[in-house]
Amino acid sequence: MHSLFGVENPLMDIIAHVDYGFLERFGKQPGTMHLVDHQEVAALRSELSSSLRLPGGSAANTARGIAWLASQSGRALCESALGVSAWPAAAFLPPVFSGAIGRDATGDEFAALMETAGVCASLVRKASPTGTSVILVTPDGERTMNTFLGACRDFAPEDLDFKRLAASRILYLTGYLWDTENQRRAAEDAAAFARERGITVAFDLADPFAVRRYGERFRSWIPGSVDILFGNRDELALLTGSGCDEDCVAEASPLAPIVLMKVGERGCLVGWDGNCAPVPGVPARLVDTTGAGDAFAAGFLFGRLAGADPLASAALANRLAARIVGVEGCSYAASEA
Repeated sequence: MHSLFGVENPLMDIIAHVDYGFLERFGKQPGTMHLVDHQEVAALRSELSSSLRLPGGSAANTARGIAWLASQSGRALCESALGVSAWPAAAFLPPVFSGAIGRDATGDEFAALMETAGVCASLVRKASPTGTSVILVTPDGERTMNTFLGACRDFAPEDLDFKRLAASRILYLTGYLWDTENQRRAAEDAAAFARERGITVAFDLADPFAVRRYGERFRSWIPGSVDILFGNRDELALLTGSGCDEDCVAEASPLAPIVLMKVGERGCLVGWDGNCAPVPGVPARLVDTTGAGDAFAAGFLFGRLAGADPLASAALANRLAARIVGVEGCSYAASEA
């Protein structure tokens, strides 16, 4: 049995701190994700004096977060946020992460790091190189991603591990999968399979660019397919066309039973059962926002696995996100210090 089954892009993250001029020279819009080719990755890396390597990809970060929360290291955070010390067995089941990697040393490294983190790596090998994301962190802690998808783009419906998915409590997908038709079909097939079996489907809009490009598809697919919808203010505003925060959540609520709007240091808004309530954030030392939204999803989904209500789960999500912005990269081990 498994807690979460995540499907998305396995990426080796290369994280570096840069000044604002670096982004300007390369024509990068701060705080967004840019799809780049292998040559641009090489050009960016050639100008970086130092960097940190971590296994990444949004759903991979979320799966690692759930594994960390289920470990002895994450137990204290869960107990203080949720106010319980006895946990359902579902909270401790190992999560699964699925995607496509290359037949290369980077793919080997990625798979090994995920297993070390307590995640079952259900990965398929492709002829293309393993995907890479060069994450540029500016002095304000904002991250700008430059992603070469590589083998990620070759993941197809026939690569889904339906046996492990059938044994999971939650399916987790993100909007990044809509960038290729085969990945989109895999995501939709996985969601349909999960819904038929009563498995909770959680979906993160992922990035404003994804909503701009695929908003119409999202609006038609999410209802009836998704149980838990994640997005930040910009993403949900684009999806719904609404202005203020409460209106965004209200307009998104018909799309999914539970809607989470992330509003940075202010925490989040939760929409469920016709209700909308804010859950305040917690003070954080801002170092790097890489993986903050992924950690937020991990915290909320772990709370649900532990039997917590939406507001308590959101409180745990805010706490875990606050820990991650205080360290370099999406490193749960580093957040323990």
